[in-house]
Amino acid sequence: MDGVGQDKPGVGQRTDRVLTVPNLLSVVRLAGVPLFLYLLLGLQADGWALVVLMLSGFTDWADGKLARLLNQTSRLGELLDPFVDRLYVVTTLIAFVLRDIIPWWLAAILIGRDLILALTLPIYRRRGLPPPEVIYLGKAATFALMVALPLLLAAQGDWGFADAAQALGYALLIWGTALYVWTAGLYIAKAVGVARDLPPIGTRGGA
Repeated sequence: MDGVGQDKPGVGQRTDRVLTVPNLLSVVRLAGVPLFLYLLLGLQADGWALVVLMLSGFTDWADGKLARLLNQTSRLGELLDPFVDRLYVVTTLIAFVLRDIIPWWLAAILIGRDLILALTLPIYRRRGLPPPEVIYLGKAATFALMVALPLLLAAQGDWGFADAAQALGYALLIWGTALYVWTAGLYIAKAVGVARDLPPIGTRGGA
């Protein structure tokens, strides 16, 4: 998915550094994925699973802020941060389907969108280009989904705000899904334009 934390590029100089505070936060978030699944599907400790999910969202926001504040933008971070975002959302969607929190077809739309966009990446690689930059609407879609999922999990508890959390969670989930599908069309159109206007490296004249 489009990583919320990808507002880091453009601030300061990108480096090849690995040991940075933002990268450490991304690794911590990555380690939280199996813990989240164990709590949600194994122990069905929804409260603790919610804590892990909320912490992942906070650290996702924090690593972008710290990258700018500390001038620690790195090439690894630009790859690792969106990868962890996608992994969290995909695993959460699958887990929610298994727990009957969301319908399977909604998860299929969201996961299928990422799979389809992954098929466009060879177009850029064959032309020596980096993947397309994340657009603002993509960040907004991911943000809506990353807020919706904790709300839907919170709605499973026996709390006074459970009904309100479920209503708001589903509203954000639907809105985020609509934006997600729309931005997929934009990315596909861009990939088609690149494929049409720029031949692969090996087929260019004089190569």
